[in-house]
Amino acid sequence: IKKEWESSSRENMSDVRELIPDFFYLPDFLLNHNRLEFGSMQDGSTLGDVILPPWAKGDAHEFIRLHRMALESDYVSAHLHHWIDLIFGYKQQGSAAVEAVNVFHPYFYEDQVDLNTIKDPLRKHTILGFVSNFGQIPKQLFNKAHPARIVQGKHSLAKELAASSPAVLPFFYHLQNLKPSSVPVRELLKRAVGHIVNTEKGVLAVEKNKLLVPPEWNKVFSWGYDDFSCSLGNHGTEKVLTVFECLADWGQCLCAACPTPTTVITGGTSSVICVWEITASKERAKSMMLREVLHGHTEAVTCLVVSSSYNVIVSGSCDRTCIIWDFNTLTYVSQLQGHKATVSAVSVNDVTGDIASCAGTYLHLWTINGRPITSINTSSEVTEEILCCCFTEMHEWDSRNVVVTGCANGVVRLWRTEYSRLQDIKSDGGPATDKNGCRWERHLVLCRELSRNSTLPGKQRKRMPA
Repeated sequence: IKKEWESSSRENMSDVRELIPDFFYLPDFLLNHNRLEFGSMQDGSTLGDVILPPWAKGDAHEFIRLHRMALESDYVSAHLHHWIDLIFGYKQQGSAAVEAVNVFHPYFYEDQVDLNTIKDPLRKHTILGFVSNFGQIPKQLFNKAHPARIVQGKHSLAKELAASSPAVLPFFYHLQNLKPSSVPVRELLKRAVGHIVNTEKGVLAVEKNKLLVPPEWNKVFSWGYDDFSCSLGNHGTEKVLTVFECLADWGQCLCAACPTPTTVITGGTSSVICVWEITASKERAKSMMLREVLHGHTEAVTCLVVSSSYNVIVSGSCDRTCIIWDFNTLTYVSQLQGHKATVSAVSVNDVTGDIASCAGTYLHLWTINGRPITSINTSSEVTEEILCCCFTEMHEWDSRNVVVTGCANGVVRLWRTEYSRLQDIKSDGGPATDKNGCRWERHLVLCRELSRNSTLPGKQRKRMPA
């Protein structure tokens, strides 16, 4: 990165390369995960992962996050029209380009060279080499100055970065303890809470083994009956509208997800994931047809979640693994291994694609491609097994996002990721190593613990035992 930046910014005036979109959303393109052989440099160093600047802490995700944060800042928005003028606008050619010092070699302009008229093979080869290595200036789209974008807020990168810094904390960092609402969300007398949905009109909740159906949230999909059947009912009246007995062929249902009004995904004791299609008339659901059976787990499926943003299904099992499935093709993608107990909860961040999986008291974080980010043992007490988890979904570049876990003893914990520099450890040059050879580690930090009687103030936050 350093050499390319120095080349394009000051050392090589013929270097007109710009950042491709991947620099703002795709950290994987900077990493040679498959250990492909790219050869070596003249000094003998082997080419592999891209060498990142020190401020990226050796982590491609941090590099991309900060790039995106700068791109989305008010400062960039306020000056974006100047860049458009240079690349696509009136400052691309003519006297305005000369004034803006935006003039390049004629070979870079597509209307300046006609390869069909060039007879000299050496000259043609030279021009093609220019185009292959540095590209061409795009077509001129605008002949007058592009209007400035209307920006909400301060036109200052420093203030933008400060607003997203840990010093300015969202509301959930200031919570002191768990306080019951003055008005009950709903009286749940039969079983524990199983599904909570936050809507514009308020918070909806249903018991365990029940699922609210989007997008209206006025229907409830239920399972867990003695005959292994399932049903679709009305949320307000609790009236059962339709009973489906087709699930009985696949053992006891232990978990379900409902990404659309007509799609239900179930998992249970049979170790398979079943994808069902509900056919319905105007009045009521007619039938529940099996669309696909997904094989991968070797023991009962205990939890699953669907991300419509990333089109993936993530399932957890008693076999101590999670599996990522492609929701479009309904095929296996990858397996998340390393859990020390039955996977009890999974969640997908619909903004970043990060995956959280919980097994016993352990919390694991993964990328959308199934690569481990970090993990932590949240408690030394077996009674504090994690039962559920979720993400806050602010901007993907916002470092204040947290993972929320709910434990069997009623405690809710908020976790955030931080970087620490490892001391006196000889680096192996891995992906979490910066250009100075310093090794960095990304880990989970407890920033808030909520219960009925206790609180962990932000100033006392600490890293839990690994």
